[in-house]
Amino acid sequence: MKRYQIKEVREHQNNAGTKANADVADVASRMGFEEYLIHMKDPGSFTGTNLVNKGMRWLIRQNCYVREWAACPSAVETGSVMLLQHPFHSPQIGRERALMRLKQNGVRFICMVHDVEKLRGILYNNYYKEEFGFMMKIADVLIVHNDVMKRYFVRRGFPEDRIVVLGIFDYLMDEPEPPKLPEFSKSITVAGNLNTAKCGYIGHLPEIAPVKAILYGMGFDERMRSSNIDYRGELAPEEVPSRMTEGFGLIWDGTDIDGCQGPSGRYLRYNNPHKLSLYLASGLPVVIWSKAAEAKFVRRHHVGITVDSLRDLANLIEAVTPEEYRAMAENAIPIARKLRRGAYTEHALHEALAIAQAR
Repeated sequence: MKRYQIKEVREHQNNAGTKANADVADVASRMGFEEYLIHMKDPGSFTGTNLVNKGMRWLIRQNCYVREWAACPSAVETGSVMLLQHPFHSPQIGRERALMRLKQNGVRFICMVHDVEKLRGILYNNYYKEEFGFMMKIADVLIVHNDVMKRYFVRRGFPEDRIVVLGIFDYLMDEPEPPKLPEFSKSITVAGNLNTAKCGYIGHLPEIAPVKAILYGMGFDERMRSSNIDYRGELAPEEVPSRMTEGFGLIWDGTDIDGCQGPSGRYLRYNNPHKLSLYLASGLPVVIWSKAAEAKFVRRHHVGITVDSLRDLANLIEAVTPEEYRAMAENAIPIARKLRRGAYTEHALHEALAIAQAR
């Protein structure tokens, strides 16, 4: 049975999504999923009013989508398997019609779920509502983040025996081995967007002193500088892992340090945060919110500590001995190796293929 995947790409780039999307596509390619490319065209600049510019750009993009999606059904072998990565983040004329034609031709769909916008609650609108409904309609197999998200889809009516649990997102790296064991220190590392308007808890990190907070990323507010804040600048994504050499990586989100609040904070109850993959692929033990879905993964593999509130962190880290920290770091090594080579995605796709081929 032939295998295909839809891959969105931007001009002059190999991918149009996040690293998580790109890594899934790379693993699928290694497994023999032939790529059908959908180009997200950059039409350049136009003269005239902004409204004209916007309209012309939309027409050029949609014209490209119409042509490429219309050609898709004839390019895909009848009765094959196709991998889709959801959600598609923009309307594309012809996409749903092409996918329905493929469905009618006996193509079975494996849908890798990256985000559920209704659960995240930040971008959710009629477009994402319809996109989610269409995915539920055509999917033969769903690959979801974890058991909590699986239960959500079962409650929404998707058959439990056609759901595969990923466990954790991979984090592909050229080097198969993580760096040397990190050093034990009473510190946390946060890598990513440091804008306090988006991640309100960042602005409260001075309150967790004496725990040191090592920060990497864009949007740092210079007014945050204090005795326990160590801002080390913005790095390219491929540079970050080699800089994580001490303490714990922090898995947190939302508006506050007293539990993960707000839409993005509450979303941790359901999703697999990509930061967890980054930290563990770097060999760094983690601190994670105790009510996060992936807290179970951290406890099961003994690769970090769970907390109800970051105000408890000083006492909890104080209780960790250097020997206990070393054990956590050593436990992270085999997971890091798997994440770096794409083992979790590969296993989930093999399981999904077996289900799809049996239908």
